[in-house]
Amino acid sequence: MTDKTAKPKDTKVHQVYTLVVEVGRTKGDGLPDGAKGAALMCYASGVDEAEAVRETVAILKQADMAPLDVTGYGTEAERRAEGHEIDDDEAALMARALEENAVIVAQVTPFYD
Repeated sequence: MTDKTAKPKDTKVHQVYTLVVEVGRTKGDGLPDGAKGAALMCYASGVDEAEAVRETVAILKQADMAPLDVTGYGTEAERRAEGHEIDDDEAALMARALEENAVIVAQVTPFYD
């Protein structure tokens, strides 16, 4: 017997968001000696950008990093619509983040005085 009163399962589509996260220094963060912090280019999967940001911050904190600020640049489609050039390597990392429902840190740029 089928329950006709059951609501259909809400299936939200995940997308990949491009985020730049500024981090400060903490013990064991893995940043180079003398760096004052870093900018991390991340690709994060989420049903919306807010979820992608929350997941990214949580993952970075688990990795002993100190997230200070997050700037979102949107989905791949949004970025292309704004004229951003996305090369094959970047597109592959975005596809991987979506496939694995993951946060991928693609680039780390340390800050020095």
